[in-house]
Amino acid sequence: QLRFVESGGGLVQPGGSLRLSCAVSGFTLDSYDIGWFRQAPGKEREGISLIVSYVNATFYADSVKGRFTISRDNAKNTVYLQMDSLKVDDTAKYYCGLADIETAPAGDLLKCDWRSWGQGTQVTVSS
Repeated sequence: QLRFVESGGGLVQPGGSLRLSCAVSGFTLDSYDIGWFRQAPGKEREGISLIVSYVNATFYADSVKGRFTISRDNAKNTVYLQMDSLKVDDTAKYYCGLADIETAPAGDLLKCDWRSWGQGTQVTVSS
């Protein structure tokens, strides 16, 4: 059974930073494509970042590129999302999950389907 437990969300002012953590179990972290997506009320789900394991490549949505950084610690079985220069539009519930990159359209890996994810953690950016 795949399990994902997100943490680290909270309230932050515009321009601030947060680091989200995702503790995973049920699989070997370095053998799967893991990423983050977010959901805000009234908006579609948005894949924001993922790691393609076999090529050790990272991908980011245009909306967060240059501000967010995804990483993993295989020894701790944990995935991180470092979020810098936060904007009000980043307000959403953030989920960590297993990406099915074969479902993504050509040239846009972040539009893949997600096979499993956790309970999410809320990020609110407000002054």
